[in-house]
Amino acid sequence: MTARKYVWEDILKTVKKLDPEKLEIVKATLPVVLEHGEAITTRFYERLFENHPELKNVFNLTHQKTGHQPKALANAVYAAAANIEDMSAIMPALERIGQKHRSLQIKPEQYPIVGENLLGAIKEILGEAATPEIIDAWADAYTIIADVFIKMEGILYKTTESAPGGWGGFKDFVIDKKVRESDVITSFYLKPKDGNELPLFIPGQYITIKVDIEQEEFTHLRQYSLSDRPGLDYFRISVKREDALEEGYPKGVVSTDLHELFNEGDTIPITAPAGDFYLDMESRAPVILISGGVGQTPMLSMLNTIIHEQPDRKVYYIHAAMNSTVHAFKEDVKKVSSEHENVKAFTFYQTPTDEDKVSHNFDEEGYITLPALQKILPSNEGNFYFCGPEPFMKAINKALKQWDVPAENIHYEFFGSFGNLDSD
Repeated sequence: MTARKYVWEDILKTVKKLDPEKLEIVKATLPVVLEHGEAITTRFYERLFENHPELKNVFNLTHQKTGHQPKALANAVYAAAANIEDMSAIMPALERIGQKHRSLQIKPEQYPIVGENLLGAIKEILGEAATPEIIDAWADAYTIIADVFIKMEGILYKTTESAPGGWGGFKDFVIDKKVRESDVITSFYLKPKDGNELPLFIPGQYITIKVDIEQEEFTHLRQYSLSDRPGLDYFRISVKREDALEEGYPKGVVSTDLHELFNEGDTIPITAPAGDFYLDMESRAPVILISGGVGQTPMLSMLNTIIHEQPDRKVYYIHAAMNSTVHAFKEDVKKVSSEHENVKAFTFYQTPTDEDKVSHNFDEEGYITLPALQKILPSNEGNFYFCGPEPFMKAINKALKQWDVPAENIHYEFFGSFGNLDSD
């Protein structure tokens, strides 16, 4: 299976250029927008939901409460405006957003609504400093940026729906099997209710599920990585129950309901697989899969795909968990590594239980560090893929760069718009 390649530069050639005078205004006001970015986007969401409450069916309201979404949008607006003369430099980030928009079923007619409320928020936050000339310049800049997304997502919609087994919108799937993988992770095996074939996907991609929760006014959409290989008669997602209030984060209403209320035979609407983070199946270079917690879900898809389609390709599977009670798929990975000489698996426990220490069922205590990687791996050559909590990914990214791993060999899944693992 090969990766999907899109030539987004062709879209950029068709995009209208910003008037030179307005371009200078946007450039001159970028520092102010950056300074007030989160305040602007926070107010934007307030305005958006006040004027169009139906859009609460699209946005992750948990991310609104934690401030994650306003921060991500602020980063996206700033990066797009800063590169509006030549957006080819940020096309990977734009595609990441476009893929998520397609998965969430964002439509062209929603862009003017977003633009109107975003400009309104800029006027409110900047006050008299937001002159008519400034608002007019930013309005044109937004129109150009929106045009890029609309054209990009149009291609994604078309290719997704026309693919064998593909579909548009949400399609009903039935929970064929529900399996408890650890104290906090449960897998759901999903089969199409209509019995039709499933489309192929690229290991590493995700689906969006739609959940209506009792006593909740709005629909909830959540994206979960597919945790098994393509080509089977089911999609599998493995969901961590987010029920602990950590660092002010509210519990995950969707993950909790999936664990407690959804059972075999129940129906869940989902969109077709999407995502720009996936395994390069054209390469035969060694693969290093590094995960923390539930971040192993796309890695499992990659691992299972490799042993099925590239049984001689070298794989190092390195996983970090708190301890064995929350370590899902341990026996599955152990079985794969014992049956396939090309697969080497390593486990890190941050706080192993007394039983873990007695049974020696892990390889290292503590975190995955650069010295630990250098101890496991024969060299820094190969394709590195990693996923997990943001602090975990920042640490892995920093370690790989310190080891002089080429940037083109570093790949990660970041569930944010313009994720920057180099920031503090």
